[in-house]
Amino acid sequence: MASALTANYFSDNDKAREYLESLRWPHGVACPHCGTIGEHYQLEGKAHRPGLWKCADCREQFSVTVGTVFESSKIPLSKWLTAVYLLCSSKKGISSHQLHRTLGVTYKTAWFMTHRIRHAMADVSGGLMGSGGKAVEADEAYVGRKPGRDKRRGHGHKETVFALVERGGKVRSTHITGKLFPGIKRSLKKNVSPDARLMTDSARLYRNLGKGFADHQTVNHSAGEYVRGDAYTNTIEGVFSVFKRGMTGTYQHCESQHLHRNLAEFDFR
Repeated sequence: MASALTANYFSDNDKAREYLESLRWPHGVACPHCGTIGEHYQLEGKAHRPGLWKCADCREQFSVTVGTVFESSKIPLSKWLTAVYLLCSSKKGISSHQLHRTLGVTYKTAWFMTHRIRHAMADVSGGLMGSGGKAVEADEAYVGRKPGRDKRRGHGHKETVFALVERGGKVRSTHITGKLFPGIKRSLKKNVSPDARLMTDSARLYRNLGKGFADHQTVNHSAGEYVRGDAYTNTIEGVFSVFKRGMTGTYQHCESQHLHRNLAEFDFR
């Protein structure tokens, strides 16, 4: 079985551009400036770079990378596609150091690439989770260390992550930077439909928060209860398991101001 990385668009920039065009414009070339899908024409003169188009309506020039994270980048498109593949297919992520060794670019370039790709991974679709009475699991976890805090017992020195998962659907994670209860309350209101069935552990902070939903079921982990009929939080705990292994084993350290980017990456996968 041949490796996926032997595909020609991972080594040939023209093939990479053609592949990206087929993904972005499956129904014909679309102008990113005016949105028109029409008889745009390609500029093929000696003064023009490969893949340059001109809109038949607004007369603006564009290429397939305009409006994407690849725009205005001097990094070869084939390397960009390789980085995207590696970051998307690695269950626990791939570090910028590993990427710089694999692609043959500088560490600074690899760091820039990973953050741009994570930006593209962020969920901007909006919409409420759990609409129509679907089950949504919620839980919080603690990772890393807050700036200026010495290591101590408990989780007061760690960064707080609150995550939601719709069973059979998406994951949305939030970095809570202030007090825990108001942060979780805002996240639930922003992301979860009132007609959802909320599933949590028996933490006290969820008692009042759960009243805002159609149903609220809890499991008491301290009493050894993990599943009671349809009530469980095993899905979100599995999400946190992969996230923590990735942050500890692959990334090892993450600055507080960049944590939301790593969360977007793991949510996407």
